[in-house]
Amino acid sequence: MILSLSHLPVYPIMQAAKILANLIVMGSGILARAVVQAYRQALANAAKSGVTHETLQNAARRAGKAMTEQEARQILGVSEDAAWEEIMKKYDHLFEKNAKVGSFYLQSKVHQAKECLEAAHRAKGEGTPPS
Repeated sequence: MILSLSHLPVYPIMQAAKILANLIVMGSGILARAVVQAYRQALANAAKSGVTHETLQNAARRAGKAMTEQEARQILGVSEDAAWEEIMKKYDHLFEKNAKVGSFYLQSKVHQAKECLEAAHRAKGEGTPPS
């Protein structure tokens, strides 16, 4: 049995579309107000705990930026003159250690640090680091 809406008048369908559009508009307005209220509450909670508005803004700005070479070296615990083999040894150790614990976030940071140092290694004209 095939259902067909061709026998229905157009007016109820248009009315249903209008109601649906109104519900979407009202729902998005409610959602926007909830987001603003949650943000204000987060700022209030941060102020109570001693975190300033500027600190929150800096954290939000840094969230989208790439890792610096200095940060990568700190994460892996290697010096500026470390050989690539030492970097890979530290990377393998930290990556495996966090795999056992189950911390995907820390594994991701360790991997980002290795990629950052690998890019820096290439940029210095030292060629592709051996894997």
